Amino acid sequence: MAVRTGEQYIDSLRNIRRNSYILGQKVDDIVAHPMNRPAVNAIAESYDIPHIKGAQDFAAPLSSLCGQPVNRYNALSQSIEDMLARGEMERTIGYRTAVGCPRSTGFDAINAVYSIAYEADLKHNTSYLERFKKWLRGVQENDLAVSGAMTDVKGDRRKRPSKQADPDMYLHIVERKESGVVVRGAKAHQTGAVNCHQHLVMPTRGMNDEEKDYAVCFSLPVDAKGLYHIYGRQPSDTRKMEEGASIDLGNGRFGGCETLMVFDDVFVPWENVYLCGENEFTWPLVNRFAIGHRASYGLAGGGVGDVVIGLVVAMAEANGLASDKIIWDKIADLIICCQTLYGLGLSAMLKGKPTPSGIYFPDYVLGGVAKYNATMVPFQMLRITQDICGGLVATMPAEQDLRNEAVGKYIEKYLQGVPQVPTEHRMRLVRLIECMSLGPLSADLLTMGLHGAGSPYPQKMMILNDYAEKIPALRDLALYHAGIKDDIGGIM
Repeated sequence: MAVRTGEQYIDSLRNIRRNSYILGQKVDDIVAHPMNRPAVNAIAESYDIPHIKGAQDFAAPLSSLCGQPVNRYNALSQSIEDMLARGEMERTIGYRTAVGCPRSTGFDAINAVYSIAYEADLKHNTSYLERFKKWLRGVQENDLAVSGAMTDVKGDRRKRPSKQADPDMYLHIVERKESGVVVRGAKAHQTGAVNCHQHLVMPTRGMNDEEKDYAVCFSLPVDAKGLYHIYGRQPSDTRKMEEGASIDLGNGRFGGCETLMVFDDVFVPWENVYLCGENEFTWPLVNRFAIGHRASYGLAGGGVGDVVIGLVVAMAEANGLASDKIIWDKIADLIICCQTLYGLGLSAMLKGKPTPSGIYFPDYVLGGVAKYNATMVPFQMLRITQDICGGLVATMPAEQDLRNEAVGKYIEKYLQGVPQVPTEHRMRLVRLIECMSLGPLSADLLTMGLHGAGSPYPQKMMILNDYAEKIPALRDLALYHAGIKDDIGGIM
């Protein structure tokens, strides 16, 4: 059972009765809902990859906890090799889905919480790590999908959590009981969370001594009492609900989703609490989760970039421009963009270092640079894609028009490119470009790429902070080469 298949994962969701709402309606069977099924399929793909020949080495490592092969997304990073394997998993899921996998947040949360629980135990003589190991062992043995829940709704951005007019703007403890804690608040933009089995919930920022009730980390099942998932809208999302829709979906197989997770006085037993009031560990926890996730944006972005490159080649062929030098110049730009993202993400993994717990994390500067580029490069790539596609990306008639007896013949005739490419195939390519750059996938590829794991300005601040100790030495280098200093100093 340690490594499920995609179909086994999907079957495991059917009997879970979570409190989920889509378009104002309570949804009992989240698998069957047409707006959500592509997002389910994206996670299912992460279950199928370990069963593909040649993928086992990077997708199904042997667990040091349960002694069995486990899915990479539930594994601990205990070496550079583990991190590089994670990179291959991210790129693979990127090109196999054209959107990536929400389980990456769970992976980053698992490793960050493990390392912090270890250090909190050393300082406070708590038993967080043993609790966490027990929970993680169950996750691994049953191959559960885990979401990492960090982003609070934040309310008035000028004020800290303890100074908000409404204290629920940041998730916090409202009651401590002999058997556990009761929490209240909400987590925003929770990618794929509604389709996971478990949530690993963390603070969204460093907390001070007045905010110990906000310094809480715990796990809970997706169907916990008092937990609500309210589905987020995406551009053109209701096309998935149109009868017989296929062409107009763009990517009908895979997709992403985000929910607003509301915690309405949710009880969490002590055995699932991994931080409770130790506010000095909140910032390291946030930072470690974030750096893993930042590096992963470059890695998965490389996989999605593979799809974009192929899409542009196919679109150029359909338009009769496959031999045009200008087109190939743009394709070269796409390859450079794609490999820049992947290379930065992979180098962050390669230069990673261990924490006292033995858990490895990517290099902070390189991971930040990878994520900063991920806030810009996908926009550049999809701009090139739209450029080569032409105006049809925003003006093409509907799939129903192609099927219509009266006007379908005109669509067939006038939307054809080269004769050897069927009109329907050309329309499918246009719709995929629309889906990725303007439609449902743009929510994940562009907007979440811009803001996920930190927006552009915080990336710069983190890069400057992590580079601060090196700046004086760099200044001395310049003075040495300018002939102002006589000594270049030691090795940096």
